[in-house]
Amino acid sequence: MENVAIFDSPGKGRGLKATKEFWAGDVIFSEPSLAAVVFDSLTERICHSCFRRQDKLQRCGQCKFAHYCDRTCQRAGWAEHKQECSAIKAYGKVPNENIRLVARIMWRLDKEGSMVSDMQLTTLEELEDHIADMQQDEMKELKVDIHNFLDYWPQNNKQHTVDVISHMFGVINCNGFTVSDHRGLQAVGVGLFPNLCLVNHDCWPNCTVILNHGNQSDVNTMFHSQQRIELRSLGKIAEGEELTVAYVDYLNLSEERQRLLKTQYFFDCTCEHCKNRIKDDLKMGGREVDGVKPSEEQVKEATDHCFQMLEKMDKARLNGDYHEVVKICRECIEKAESILADTHIYLLRMWSTLSEVQAYLQYFDDAAEYARKMVEGYLKLYHPNNAVLGMAAMRAGVTHWQAGQIEVGHGMICKAYAILMVTHGPTHPITKDLEAMRVQTEMELRMFKQNEYVYHSMREAALKNKPMTMMHEPKSVEEGIKNLFHRRK
Repeated sequence: MENVAIFDSPGKGRGLKATKEFWAGDVIFSEPSLAAVVFDSLTERICHSCFRRQDKLQRCGQCKFAHYCDRTCQRAGWAEHKQECSAIKAYGKVPNENIRLVARIMWRLDKEGSMVSDMQLTTLEELEDHIADMQQDEMKELKVDIHNFLDYWPQNNKQHTVDVISHMFGVINCNGFTVSDHRGLQAVGVGLFPNLCLVNHDCWPNCTVILNHGNQSDVNTMFHSQQRIELRSLGKIAEGEELTVAYVDYLNLSEERQRLLKTQYFFDCTCEHCKNRIKDDLKMGGREVDGVKPSEEQVKEATDHCFQMLEKMDKARLNGDYHEVVKICRECIEKAESILADTHIYLLRMWSTLSEVQAYLQYFDDAAEYARKMVEGYLKLYHPNNAVLGMAAMRAGVTHWQAGQIEVGHGMICKAYAILMVTHGPTHPITKDLEAMRVQTEMELRMFKQNEYVYHSMREAALKNKPMTMMHEPKSVEEGIKNLFHRRK
């Protein structure tokens, strides 16, 4: 941790600053989790050791709860699971993810002390729990969790006061970090990373956080590397500059970001983008054609209509009625596209959803058109090295390739690759996937430029031999990485 130092950030409390200069893509620090657990809803589909999604998992023979890829993963996860295993057997049922995480944290602290590593910059006692700021319904949930925790915690283990236990629940409630699957596409669990808790928020940050799963699949445990987060620089950071990450998605309006930060993380954001409402005019603006803009009334009417349609669309999507989703999106876009700016956040959501659903239904030309519009809008709003922008460009690139639009597809994949090299680094599985796509589309593009007819003939023949399989049901990739910091629902 020689690259960072703790300091008092004006108006924010403790924070971290750089002790040397960094450039885009530099790893400022990495940190293994103090403890991590799989979400309640995914305990039978995700390995409890390496957090990979697997079709067939082996169940722990003792507690019948924990699931692993194989014996190798089970051995790697035994240190964390050992006490949990006997506690679940004695309790007779499995407690929720918050209780399981707090228990794992406290077992580790009881065994190793408050500083589990020389690299740890803060103890958990020093972290804020914000219990005094909780709403009544949150306090009610907290009391239920504490009551159930006390029933779950083994009598022969070191006993802790209710104040200590409630502090730990408060800490994970506002400092828990979402753990993704090994490709970084789906949130599958929650963990606690003490040093990361010291990095303050900014709506236009200079850093991003990704999860690197390391290597836990080698049969020889000597070659295992720990699952860890990496704090990566998004651009040039000067020595002495505060390190910041975004707790909420920048696509929200300033007022909405401030509301989310106040209710979820208990502070008022005073960053430049919130104070000056930077880009809010683009996110709610009207479309200008030949210097002529629609009236405020027209923009408001189209915005209100989009908002109502988004609610209908979300309901149809939850019900899996994708043809209804397409119908709703088309109707909304037809009415609003000529009035709202191509950066209007409601229009962007419509384009994003329609491209995703049409790709699932295998209407690739349609999907490609709306994916392109989405990325063009994102480019005007997001930081050029934002991971959400990179993921959106990757999705658009694949969709264009599926539609046979190789030139645009290759360009989008190259754009995505450049961004993810900064945000994820060259060794991350998603970046490796993109590199393979980039090489393939580059080869196809050369063939296309040499002879367009031969390219399309070969492509059609290849698809006849190996038809495109139905894609996974639409679940937005970008959504999974927008909210990195886990909040209890």
